[in-house]
Amino acid sequence: MTTARLTGMGHAFPATMYQDELWERFFSRHYAELPAAGRLFGSVGVRTRHGVVNPCHEDVSGWGTGARMDRFLAEAMPLGKDAVAAALDDAGIAPDQIGLFAVASCTGYVSPGLDIRLAADLGMGTDVQRLSVGHMGCYAAVPGLGAVADYAVARNRPAVLLCLELPSLHVQPATSKLDQIVAHAIFGDAAAAVVVEPGVGPGYAVVDVLARTDTATADHMTWDITDLGFRMGLSPRVPAVLARHVLDVVTELVTRNGLALSDVDGWAVHPGGPRILDVVTRELGLGGEDLAVSRDVLRDHGNCSSGTALIVLDQLARRHRPGTVVMLAFGPGLTLYTGLLVAS
Repeated sequence: MTTARLTGMGHAFPATMYQDELWERFFSRHYAELPAAGRLFGSVGVRTRHGVVNPCHEDVSGWGTGARMDRFLAEAMPLGKDAVAAALDDAGIAPDQIGLFAVASCTGYVSPGLDIRLAADLGMGTDVQRLSVGHMGCYAAVPGLGAVADYAVARNRPAVLLCLELPSLHVQPATSKLDQIVAHAIFGDAAAAVVVEPGVGPGYAVVDVLARTDTATADHMTWDITDLGFRMGLSPRVPAVLARHVLDVVTELVTRNGLALSDVDGWAVHPGGPRILDVVTRELGLGGEDLAVSRDVLRDHGNCSSGTALIVLDQLARRHRPGTVVMLAFGPGLTLYTGLLVAS
């Protein structure tokens, strides 16, 4: 059976921001009326993250959405170009060989889109097909990977997926809602790209993708477009919903491909927060080190929305080169997406 292989990965980050400094110099004043804010801000497992906007130097909380989108375009272009160029270089493939260029983002929109502008800047062909994946949130990398893999198999041409998120542009005005504190404490900016090629050879075969959406809990996680940027809605009940579904979803993924959970030797889990990683560890019966890479990415880069799972996968592959990998991410819906990759 024809397969698609993940043959190149790359990512790019803007300037580093330090969690302690963000709290002391900006958010402690932003949430001065909320005694619980400091504890929440320090409990998300993040030490450093990255941002095109550092609120210690530039407060965008009062900016309109239009101004934020203008800034998105200016900042996204160099980051996206660096990430895709790194992935192409890792795969050893020229830009004009790419047949499909897919771009996922839920933090910024422009038209003509990043897909058109970056394809031209990178030297992709004028006939390159393009796909924009918008507002899916943190799980977008997995269906995006499935889409470019399906294209590579169907059209027998290489494809690229770029996940680019700049949540630092969406700092909100001060509020008494605790979910806003968590959102402002955990998210970081990043661009992550992968190259997928058809046929057999070195790389990770994209074997299968599976989704599960619990529509009854759709209000637990939201990402609303407002006049003052995009605002996160995040219920503390999200980990409980994940706990209800994650074992069934992952078990279905592996068993329908002739495997058992014990056959999985690498876990690229989106680090939505420490509680999320604890739930996944417990429900899947994993060992203490199985999600170490996810925790390291959370500590060093924060939650980078759709790009995070690809960053985890990249670091996992470079550190350990596991033979069988399960990707797992989740987001609004509530939706769980999981993918199976096997090294060749």
